[in-house]
Amino acid sequence: MPRLESEFLCAMHATLQAPPEVIGPTPEGIRVNFYVTGGTLDGPRLKGRLRAVGADFFTLRRDGVGELDVRTTIETDDGALIYVQYHGVGDLGEQGYERFLAGELPPRVALQTGPRFSSAHPDYQWLHRLYCVGRGEVDMQTFEVRYDIHALR
Repeated sequence: MPRLESEFLCAMHATLQAPPEVIGPTPEGIRVNFYVTGGTLDGPRLKGRLRAVGADFFTLRRDGVGELDVRTTIETDDGALIYVQYHGVGDLGEQGYERFLAGELPPRVALQTGPRFSSAHPDYQWLHRLYCVGRGEVDMQTFEVRYDIHALR
């Protein structure tokens, strides 16, 4: 079996609208929309900013695990547009669901994601061949997200 290796793609910093839009408890869990207000990407081959579009359409399950469903647009430093979508998880703890309903948020939540990229720009076609993973955290007081994104090799 080949060894799992990765290559650093970029560091991402995103800012989110505060407070988030809380839809509330649904059969699937607590629905919360965290709207992207901006951010940056900085890496050897991918540099740019997050446009103020898109959101994390987040669902907090009863077991305290949050399911991320993020869609947004990157504008690279050279003007290309890249659509990024990812799913992932954030663990708010075993009592996370009940604490959220009580208005108690943890100061930080660790996040794991699997971003996929799509662009029509010829200089970024290489992104379509990647499978990426991201690890980071969200600061629940400032509503800032920081990830390191790696491409699996």
